[in-house]
Amino acid sequence: MGWQMYERTRDPWMLGLVGLCAALPALVLAPFSGWWVDRGNPLRIYQGVMLISLVSVMIAWSSESPFGLFSAAFLTGLVRSFSSPAMNSIIPRIISRSEIKRFSAYTALAFQLAGVVGPGLSGVLLGAGGYTFPYVFCVSALVVGSLTLWTLENRFHPVPDPGIDSRKWKDEILSGFRYVWAHPVLLSVMSLDMFAVLFGGVTAMLPVFAVEVLHTGPVGLGWLRAAPAMGAILMGAVLVRHPVSRGAGHKLLASIAGFGICIIVFGLSRSYPLSFLALLVSGALDSVSMVIRGAIVQLCSPEGLRGRIAAVNAVFIGSSNEIGEFESGLAAKLLGTVPSVLFGGCMTLITVAWVGWRSSGIRNLDLSRLEK
Repeated sequence: MGWQMYERTRDPWMLGLVGLCAALPALVLAPFSGWWVDRGNPLRIYQGVMLISLVSVMIAWSSESPFGLFSAAFLTGLVRSFSSPAMNSIIPRIISRSEIKRFSAYTALAFQLAGVVGPGLSGVLLGAGGYTFPYVFCVSALVVGSLTLWTLENRFHPVPDPGIDSRKWKDEILSGFRYVWAHPVLLSVMSLDMFAVLFGGVTAMLPVFAVEVLHTGPVGLGWLRAAPAMGAILMGAVLVRHPVSRGAGHKLLASIAGFGICIIVFGLSRSYPLSFLALLVSGALDSVSMVIRGAIVQLCSPEGLRGRIAAVNAVFIGSSNEIGEFESGLAAKLLGTVPSVLFGGCMTLITVAWVGWRSSGIRNLDLSRLEK
C-alpha cells in the first residue's frame, strides 16, 4: 500500500495520512473492544478479525485512488483494535503461567517470520508482475489463516470481572485504563515502548528512502521492509532457547536505546547494505523489548481484565505504529525526510534516558518475581 500511494502521489505526507487512517479507529474503539472481548468469545472475535482483514485487502487491491487506500487502512485499524485483546485473552487460557515467557518469545518469532516473508516476497512479486501478484499472495495467506482458526475447538467463555468497581457501564469500560494507570510497571513499560515506536519508526518513509536516497526499486524496498523482521527472527530464536528473566529491566532499556542508535545510522546512511544492516539490527533489538513487554503484560494482567488491558496496550504500542507513520510523514514534510528520521532516533534515546532515570520499577524489573 505504501508503494502504491507513493507511486501515485510522490508525497510523503500522503504516506503519513495512511497511518493516521489506520490509527484513528484503533484509538477510538480500544476501550470498547477490550470490554467486548472480556464479555464475549475471544476466539469468535479473532475469527471475525481475519475475515474483515480479508475485505480490507480486497479494497486496497481494487483501489484506483488514494481514497480506496485510505479506506483499506481504516478497516485495518478497525480490526486491529480487536485483534490484540482477543489474542491476549486466548493465550493464557491454553498455556500455563510458567510458560508465558517462552510463549512470548514464540509469538514474537512467528510474528516476525511473517514480517520477513510478507514484505520480502511481496517486493519480489511486485517487481515481477505488478500489484496483482502480491495481493493474491496476501489474500491466500489470510484465507489459510482464517481456515486454521476455525479448526480450533471453541471452549472460550467470558470470565468474571476481578472485583473492579463496575456499578456503571462507563466504569467497566475504563477499568483497563485505570488498572494500567495505577500499575507502575505496566504504565512505564507501555509508555517507554509507545514513545520509542512513535518517534523511532521509519516504516512509512521507506518508499521515499528506497527511491530518493538509496536509489532502488520495489524489490529493494521489499527487503528493507523485511530487514527488521529478519533481525527479530534471529534474536527470537535465541530468546526461545534462553528466555529473558533476570535483569529484564536493564535489558529492556538497553535494547530500546540500541534501537534508537540504529535508526540514526539508517538516517545517515547512503549505502544500501549499511541501511539494510541498521534495520536488521534494529529488528533484533526490538524483538528483545517486544518479548519482555509481552511477558510483562501477560503476567501483570488479572484474568477478567486481560482484554481491556490488552486494548490499552494496543493504544500505547499498536496504534503508535500508525501514529508514528503520521508523525514521520508530517516531520518529513516540515523537516525533510532524512532530518525527520534523525530527529526520531534522537527522541528515542531521550525517552529511554528519561524513563530509566525516573522509573525504579523498570530498572529493577525481574520477570521471575512476576511469575509468583
